[in-house]
Amino acid sequence: MTALAAAPALAAVGVTALGSTPAHAADTYASNTALYSDPTLVEGVDYGRRSRRHLVDDQNPAARAGIVRTTVIAPHGGGIEGGTSELCLAVAGYHPADLAPTPAAGPVHDFWMFEGMRSSGNSALHVTSTHCDDTLARAMCAGSLNVLSLHGCTAAQAGLETGAQAVLVGGLNATFRQYLMEEFAAAGIRAVTASGEEEIAGISPDNICNRSLLGMGAQLEITTDLRTAMFATGKNTRTERAANTLPLFWTFTTAVRTATHRLEATQPVL
Repeated sequence: MTALAAAPALAAVGVTALGSTPAHAADTYASNTALYSDPTLVEGVDYGRRSRRHLVDDQNPAARAGIVRTTVIAPHGGGIEGGTSELCLAVAGYHPADLAPTPAAGPVHDFWMFEGMRSSGNSALHVTSTHCDDTLARAMCAGSLNVLSLHGCTAAQAGLETGAQAVLVGGLNATFRQYLMEEFAAAGIRAVTASGEEEIAGISPDNICNRSLLGMGAQLEITTDLRTAMFATGKNTRTERAANTLPLFWTFTTAVRTATHRLEATQPVL
């Protein structure tokens, strides 16, 4: 697929349409810490955080339990970049409607997400990925071999034609990117190698997706139109999306999970 290095739209990302990512220069808060410190915001009302860490039992000296392989995150979930919370849960192996293991046989992965919970104005809660300093998020990523970060963008931000249904694949882990591109192609989902503007490409070591044990991860920027096509018409709201997923949602999820499992299979037990 065509890389985006020459796309002029990437040089000045500033679109603030519903479900898109504003430029980090326009962020209201310089970090998650700054956001959490704002006395006008109430956790559980304006925003929420969800996570799950699985037990790593290493008490048997005769058998090494290993470490967490993969953590899936959605730094701009809920009403900020619609659909990324639901995808985060599904890629981690949980149905977004009831958190039932899906598929039942697993596997499951650790996950973390930050979600805008307002009825409107959630874009003001966006903290760019290089400034994500949530203590738990950083700890979980630092303890994982791999991190996959899910985001939303508009077609204009991606440098694509209006209405494009596509996913931009970025991050510093070249092998992870390759597997994701291959699995999206096999699933019939348009995938583009992200390059150019750092926040879209996910190439900064400070990006939360690259704060893994290996110092690299993967970032998916999913266009608004592709995310919209994953949910039933009229049900694409923060409160209704989880129970109204369409086949495309699960096709996308399966492609990402397959790429993740391929990557993990190449990594030795440490």
